[in-house]
Amino acid sequence: MNQKPWSELSQSLVAVAMGRQPADLVICNGRWVNVHSGEILPGTDVAIYGGRVAFVGPNASHCIGPNTRIIEAKQRYLVPGLCDAHMHVESGMVTVTEFARAVIPHGTTSMFIDPHEIANVLGLPGVRLMHDEAATLPINIFVEMPSCVPSAPGLETPGASIGPEEVAEAMTWPGIIGLGEMMNFPGVFTGDDRMHAEMAATMRAGKVIGGHYAAPDLGRPFHGYVAGGAADDHEGTRVEDAVARVRQGMRAMLRYGSAWHDVAAQIKAVTELGLDSRNFILCTDDSHSGTLVGEGHMDRVVRHAIAGGLRPMTAIQMATLNTAQHFGLEREIGSITPGRRADIVITSDLAALPIEMVIAGGEVLAEKGRILIDIPPYSYPDFALGTVRLGKQLQASAFDVSAPESRGAGERGSGGDKSVADGGSSSPLPPRSCRVRVIGVVENQAPTKALEATLPVVDGLIQPDTVQDVCRIALVERHRATGGVVNGFVGGFGFNVPCAVASTVAHDSHHMIVVGTDAADMARAANRLGEVGGGVVVFKEGRRSPWWNCPSPG
Repeated sequence: MNQKPWSELSQSLVAVAMGRQPADLVICNGRWVNVHSGEILPGTDVAIYGGRVAFVGPNASHCIGPNTRIIEAKQRYLVPGLCDAHMHVESGMVTVTEFARAVIPHGTTSMFIDPHEIANVLGLPGVRLMHDEAATLPINIFVEMPSCVPSAPGLETPGASIGPEEVAEAMTWPGIIGLGEMMNFPGVFTGDDRMHAEMAATMRAGKVIGGHYAAPDLGRPFHGYVAGGAADDHEGTRVEDAVARVRQGMRAMLRYGSAWHDVAAQIKAVTELGLDSRNFILCTDDSHSGTLVGEGHMDRVVRHAIAGGLRPMTAIQMATLNTAQHFGLEREIGSITPGRRADIVITSDLAALPIEMVIAGGEVLAEKGRILIDIPPYSYPDFALGTVRLGKQLQASAFDVSAPESRGAGERGSGGDKSVADGGSSSPLPPRSCRVRVIGVVENQAPTKALEATLPVVDGLIQPDTVQDVCRIALVERHRATGGVVNGFVGGFGFNVPCAVASTVAHDSHHMIVVGTDAADMARAANRLGEVGGGVVVFKEGRRSPWWNCPSPG
């Protein structure tokens, strides 16, 4: 957002507040949701000049001139514009511009984005693209510099790499607010030089280090991670996770996105254990396009937190002032107070939170769920397109998993790829079944389970089993055109017909992930994504579904 700083407008703001100069806009007769004091003050007017709040009080008639626009709030609530404290635009499979277009009608006026996904594909130039695009938009979009590219060095082969030098460079860019989630938490508590150099560069720039401690162990490794400098963490899933983070001086970011439903369990730290809510922040992390269109964005998160037992004022503070304070932006965003950016949501019900009007930077951007301004599309250069490189046309056989040989027909499989099957002997007799390791998906959570299953073997190949809800999963290398495919088994998708789903939206290295019950459909899905340049595609019984063919840049 092209917003003049407070320092350049202070004299004019004073003049408006004193009645010597007319305001650009006055909102009359609202219920002021004051997140600083925790009060709701009826009969409040708000005068706005130059995109910033000049006056908030019971009567702003002295701020009104002949050209001042008047909005009658009719005793509706005036809520600060909502902030998403941690999120990845790429999970919506749209550009920053289109994401903003989707969330503005839902009351989101500030986002803190970590373009970690484009960084894994395009590196620092990709981050710069999203940084520059964000600066063109009518809401506040602050960028966190991705920290872990690749996220697991030595285990991943991403399309690019980012290190301390790139982090130091990005810290000089105007829209960079801090370091994105430090997900290599083992590297932090074991003293990895590269990770600590990235955090040191961020500290020297006086900016915030985002956290990502994705482990249930709250012992010595957790304490070591906190000592490294991470200021927040959104990876908690249990009430004890939130408690531990806040006690150690971190902000507990509670996420409610399309896949992550971690607010209800952790909010009990406030509602039941009585912890101070000032260090709790709401965020989405990842929101798919369907969620944005069908359910909402930060308004959805606030409603969910209220339904979980929070007072509406507390939930709103966690999505406004708490976020602003955490990033050192309390004098810019997060409240409806003088000098701050005039980001205001008008709603008739604090608990149900219908978003009836959205104002950002003093401009009315949306009303009754409809965006009122034109936001031109952002054009990405050629180097950001066509990044899915398979190297060859994949055949169904690329997704086969050979059974290890066994001592005799019907006995447990043995030998072979230890990542899939385990056992001991190398007899030439083929088995009829094979014990394999299975990735157990946990719905709406990031952690997975380490499972095992006995699967049938046909013509020496291990088969998926829909009765046990076990299907195939494959990682297809898409950055370097190696044609490499690594296969395994996964449970929890509920597929019961011949089908396959392929996606290049695959945190964090963004190779192609293909899940299915039929190897031929898996090959079709993978090849289709190679043709369209990425996205998500579904094949069922040999035919592509038109409803799930969603190409996306990068």
